Parts: sequence; C-alpha cells; structure tokens
Amino acid sequence: MSSLQQVPLAAVTDAAGNPWFSWDYVQSNASALLAALIQHVELTAASVLIAAVLAIPLGILAYRVSWLTGPILALSSVLYTIPSLGLFAVLAPFLGLYASTVVIGLVLYALLVIVRNTLTGLSQVPVEIRDAARGMGYGKLGLLTRIELPLSLPSIMTGLRIATVSTVAMVTVGSVVGGYGGFGELILEGFRNNFYKAQIMTATIATVLLALVFDLVLALLGRLATPWSRRRSA
Repeated sequence: MSSLQQVPLAAVTDAAGNPWFSWDYVQSNASALLAALIQHVELTAASVLIAAVLAIPLGILAYRVSWLTGPILALSSVLYTIPSLGLFAVLAPFLGLYASTVVIGLVLYALLVIVRNTLTGLSQVPVEIRDAARGMGYGKLGLLTRIELPLSLPSIMTGLRIATVSTVAMVTVGSVVGGYGGFGELILEGFRNNFYKAQIMTATIATVLLALVFDLVLALLGRLATPWSRRRSA
C-alpha cells in the first residue's frame, strides 16, 4: 500500500468554473481516483480483517470468563473514544509515516463494535439449545464451534458490517499520516487547491459508494453463511 502520487489537477479560475461536481474532473483525474480507490480498499480490508481476528476471540473470552467481560469492554470503549487525529498524532512519531500506522489506528477503532456484537450473539443463544447440545455429548469446544458460534454469526456479521462502514469513513483521516488516506487524500488536497469543489465532492461520493459496496458484499456473505436464517424468515 504505497502513498498516493500527486497528480496535477486542472486549475480553478473562478466560482463559475468551480462546480460541486464535474465529469471533466473525473475523466481528467481517473488515474488519481483509481489509485485512491485501491488504497482505500486495501486499508479498509486489512484493518477490518485484523480487527476481526483480534476482536472475535476477545468477544469469546469475554463470554466465557465473566470477570473479564467488564475490562475487555472498558478497554475497547476507551480506545474507541480517543479522537482519531490525536491517536494518529501519537502513533506517527513511534511507528513512522507508513500505511501500517494507519491500519493500527483503524484496528483499534473497529475492535469495540466487533467485540460487542460477538458477545451479544453468543449471549443470545437459547439456553435450551445449549442444554440439548450438552445432552448430546458436546464439550465446551464442540459447543462453541458447532453450536454457539454458528448461531451467533448473524450478530457477528452485523458487527463486521458496522465496523467496515465506519472504517471506510475513518480511512480518510489517515491522510494526515504521510498520505495514506485513500479518498481522504483527495478531499484534503481539494481544500488546499482553492477549495476545489469537484474534487472534494467526487472523493466524498466515492467514499460513500465504497462503504455501500462493502456493506452489500458483507450482507450477501452473511446470508450465504447462514442459510438457516433465510429458511426461517421464509
């Protein structure tokens, strides 16, 4: 994930030549928009994937060990409340101006939602189903992997969808860390370039559309992974 290269943009001469949206801008700067899209997707996917690998086990641990529930939720909540600009400003001097610095910050923000939804999904598994599984000889590991996690998957997927959409928006803040902000880099450059409205609006719309695409893809994956929920709703 390399930093976006600066692409010369058409000069903004006056208010009449500075519309909020322009197809000329899109066509003239297609390479810059594509580079921003690729970087935005890479940063989002890497951050959510790492966050899921960390948060789902933490949610399971919080569910299994009751006295850890409070500390795990409290820690993830504290991380979530740190202002994004402040967090990146603290991380950058220690980790450098790299894409990994942005990813670490985004992972910290995504933890809370996934942890909470994992814990909620596990807690909502009906007691009678657990009792029936134990009566059939399931141990703790079998109960977790074959009963509890599959039944809590809709809640976990909801957490992943929320975390992903939030991460798409948060990636734009990464533009303060050495140019690793995807479409945020173009938004910031638009402000610097005589408030270039077409650039700002195009990058903003692209960010929203990317969030919708991610959400739709995860919703489809969730439906494919939980066919029993489709049969029940039908």
